[in-house]
Amino acid sequence: MSKIAVNMEDDMYKWRSRIIILIITVLFLSGCGYNTIQRNEEAVFKAWGDLESQLQRRADLIPNLVAVVKGYAAHEKETLEAVIEARARATSVQLSAESLSDPEAVAKFQAAQGALSSTLARLMVVVERYPDLKANQNFLDLQHQLEGTENRISVARQRYNKAVENFNFSIRRFPNSLTNSMMLHLERKEYFKADESAKEVPKVEF
Repeated sequence: MSKIAVNMEDDMYKWRSRIIILIITVLFLSGCGYNTIQRNEEAVFKAWGDLESQLQRRADLIPNLVAVVKGYAAHEKETLEAVIEARARATSVQLSAESLSDPEAVAKFQAAQGALSSTLARLMVVVERYPDLKANQNFLDLQHQLEGTENRISVARQRYNKAVENFNFSIRRFPNSLTNSMMLHLERKEYFKADESAKEVPKVEF
């Protein structure tokens, strides 16, 4: 057998080996959860973006709401300032998608949003003292938008938590867990919990 023929045979053997390795790799990746894990992480990022959007929508409504309330209840200075300060803190605490695996960062973000929810709840109770304000069309429109936004925040939070649940399970189940530990090194995401204090109706003395 000539040297050229031997070299051609060696080349063909190398190509066949490479093709076989490529096929095995594709089959391994398709069955080990590599794509599933990344798809689930993208779902978490999308759900987080939707939740962030609704939280920002709420923050955008607050200045106009405070302005309308102030026109009828300027002497409720403490409550109005608390809302403004809580909004400032909530908008200053940013949480990137990459930080969703950081319990401390998520807790800080949730605390700021929870404080804003609590001050808004107190403001709505104060409004009950002012029938003229409650009848104001601008206030009614803002109140309606705020209520709708709160509902959307609740839905977005549930969808985000569901996406987190799917992702966290996908990196723990076998054989995905091996794929993640050897190749992706992704960490579990933190859930976004509703602030319990925001559910409590503040006491107001009339």
